[in-house]
Amino acid sequence: MADLRFAPDFSISINGQAVPATLRASATSISLQSGLEGSARVEIDLVNENLRWLDHSLLRLDNDLVLKIGYAPDPLEQVFAGQIVGHDARFPSSGVPTLRVAAQDRLHTLQEGTKARWFAIPIPTVGNFALPDTAVAGIVSLENGLIPIFDPVGAALSVLLGGAGTVVSAGDADTAQKVIRHQAGESDFDFLQRIAKENGWEMIIDQAGPLGGYQLRFMSPLDHLTPDVTLKYGQSLIDFSPRISKVGQLVSVTAFVWVAAIKTKFAVTVGWDWDRMSLSIDVRPAFTPMGKGPSDLLIKKPVTPVSAPREIISELIPRLNQRLTGSGSTIGDPRIKPGIVMKLEGLGQEFGGYYRVTSATHTIDASGYRTSFEVRKEIWFGSIPLPEQGAAPLTIQGPFGA
Repeated sequence: MADLRFAPDFSISINGQAVPATLRASATSISLQSGLEGSARVEIDLVNENLRWLDHSLLRLDNDLVLKIGYAPDPLEQVFAGQIVGHDARFPSSGVPTLRVAAQDRLHTLQEGTKARWFAIPIPTVGNFALPDTAVAGIVSLENGLIPIFDPVGAALSVLLGGAGTVVSAGDADTAQKVIRHQAGESDFDFLQRIAKENGWEMIIDQAGPLGGYQLRFMSPLDHLTPDVTLKYGQSLIDFSPRISKVGQLVSVTAFVWVAAIKTKFAVTVGWDWDRMSLSIDVRPAFTPMGKGPSDLLIKKPVTPVSAPREIISELIPRLNQRLTGSGSTIGDPRIKPGIVMKLEGLGQEFGGYYRVTSATHTIDASGYRTSFEVRKEIWFGSIPLPEQGAAPLTIQGPFGA
């Protein structure tokens, strides 16, 4: 991308064809909102002079829409591939009519309807073979016309957390119900989100490339800890508002695990040491007295040795990652998208360093091209020295400085 960004540009394709120049010229505003939660959404505001775009075949619902943005004369980057899902018309008493066209990526198709089923392979005289979560997520993705992609570290952790390949005896029905994945009256989207949460994954549509919009990526944050974008306050970072709080902050999660072989219940506690930036694990018989701070969380539902790690991770990690969050804005940058790592400089030691982008909004209108974003400071970044992250103490010059 050129260093001088004076000419924001965009292109829109519908059903594989570039839109006519008349439609492009009618666009007054384009907005792309995307995040780690839910589907990405594009809104295009059109001047509907003489109602020329009303009932136009090009803008029919379910038509494919691709958006690319960037700066001329550089190549534009594909940032969205989805389907038109709605129209919002305005017929004012004075002024020109307008039409807003909304499109969403294909995650929205996973939210239609609910299902009740289970995922296992019955083996005669042996029992039920529980499918690993990567296989379950892959099956559901392909059913919806999406190509599943798993990060290597995330796939490996899933095997460790889920006890893939566990064979459950047909006579041990209670344990079987807890090990085998059940989709109980959930949409495919909610079901996949639950699997992702219990494996420490983020579920997002990969919008780039020729298969953009069809690739469902199950991303492990541990697989991606290097910065993709660097912004510095006073230069490329226009504004930033960090929020840090320990109110209601969890430091440990406890689950009770029943081990049928020895008929004993154990209390498994996984905690986080903020000073050492490390996880701690405590396992003891459930009848042993144990301390419980005011911020600890107790998982009340019964779990098995196989399901306990997933349940604990799904409760602990998301809450720990909410300790330090923030929002900011910069000149339009198509590289900023959910899941990437952003390096923020010039914000001191506490608020500087690496952040994970959780949502991004790109807007092109009469004011130009700008990008706003939401971020979080993840516990995984604690393994990287602060100076390497660009989180350096600020030096104040003058009579009050050091």
